[in-house]
Amino acid sequence: MDLAAIRAYAAAARQVAEPDAAGAAAAGNPVANGFGDMVMNALSETQSAMQTSESLTAQSATGQAEMVDVVTAMAAAEVQLETVIAVRDQVIRAYQEILRMPI
Repeated sequence: MDLAAIRAYAAAARQVAEPDAAGAAAAGNPVANGFGDMVMNALSETQSAMQTSESLTAQSATGQAEMVDVVTAMAAAEVQLETVIAVRDQVIRAYQEILRMPI
């Protein structure tokens, strides 16, 4: 599992969320950047789950962690990563559909 990809998605989500926050705050919108916040939270949770999984794997190699904990953490990280990827794919499909709309 590659943390560089998660970090790249997090950076992209931050860039998308920051301009929206200024515009929404100026417009008086109480939900400044709900989708951007949701994406950022999902990415940070996924990144922390993957880091936990990696640290438990290293601890297991030295005999400091149980294999059950390692497998559970890896499964949780995998589910979260698959969820993030599924959301990304849906956003891309929606964007492509918008591009195909006639003007």
